Amino acid sequence: MKTFGARLLAAFAAVLALCGTSPGVSAAGSAAAGGAQFRAKCGICHKAAPSANSIGPTLYGVFGRKAGTAPGYHYSDAIASAGFVWDEERLDAFLKDPRAAAPGTKMSFPGLPDAGQRADLVAFLKSLGPGQP
Repeated sequence: MKTFGARLLAAFAAVLALCGTSPGVSAAGSAAAGGAQFRAKCGICHKAAPSANSIGPTLYGVFGRKAGTAPGYHYSDAIASAGFVWDEERLDAFLKDPRAAAPGTKMSFPGLPDAGQRADLVAFLKSLGPGQP
């Protein structure tokens, strides 16, 4: 008969398996898979090159950059006045549900519910060059 602790650990491992994660495995995403996510879901409005604003701001160097500061892009008041720096947690929350993470944003993307896809996309965004806080 399993102890309560053993049953709890087994339940935790089962939940992690359902989420696509297992104990001891990094939750870091794949930049290569994130590049595919970017092209499929973000590339219509965003570019991944310096000074390449489009419908949305360039995402080159977004990781580590203060929100609302890509040169030459006119941000919504929600992002322009956000006052935070884009990090893994902020990017993940914004990619999950942009309107909940930044009420008043003009980004029309409905969000990416899959945590693994978000982790991949964040890994890709981190690979795009240094941010300018």
